[in-house]
Amino acid sequence: QVQLVESGGGLVQPGGSLRLSCAASTRIFSFYDMGWYRQAPGNQRELVALITGGESTNYADSVKGRFTISRDNAKNTLYLQMNNLKPEDTAVYYCYARWGLQSWGQGIQVTVSS
Repeated sequence: QVQLVESGGGLVQPGGSLRLSCAASTRIFSFYDMGWYRQAPGNQRELVALITGGESTNYADSVKGRFTISRDNAKNTLYLQMNNLKPEDTAVYYCYARWGLQSWGQGIQVTVSS
């Protein structure tokens, strides 16, 4: 399994932006399918965005046009650029990696509130 460490969360006002980062401890980062999931209180964990090793992307309908997932294979880092944030985006965001086995980060809080 690979270790994943998220950063970049915090408190932001509605309409604001944040960029999450996920640093992965692997030398073969480029082979991994990577993603972001989120879990709000009382809700199940849900997919936010995925990016494959071939850099194909997939987004939840609720974030399309607002969030962008990307990766820097030279830095072993995954990103999630979140624009036009809404209160309903408030959740703990988890980084995800899969290459055979699945790995999860510890999660990072994103709060959208005025």
